[in-house]
Amino acid sequence: MEPMLCPNCKTNRTRFNIIEQTPKAVKINPQTGAIEQEYTDGNLDSFHMPYRGPSYRVQCAACGLIETPEMFIKRAQHQMD
Repeated sequence: MEPMLCPNCKTNRTRFNIIEQTPKAVKINPQTGAIEQEYTDGNLDSFHMPYRGPSYRVQCAACGLIETPEMFIKRAQHQMD
C-alpha cells in the first residue's frame, strides 16, 4: 500500500476503511425482484457483461468519502511535490 491523503477533507493520512468488493452476477425477476439465476464467471450469458470495476475501494474514516485507491494515492503524491 502507498501513502494516502483524503482528497475531500485534505487532512486524513492515517485512518481509512478498505472495502473489498465481491461482485455476484445474478438475473432477477423484473416484477418481483427475486433472484432467478446466479452466474459464475464461466456461465455468463451473451447479454450479461462481467464486472470490470476495482477489487476494492477506500473510505476516509474521518469524513466518509468513498473513492478508488488511486484518488487517495494521487492526492498524497500531489501534496509531496
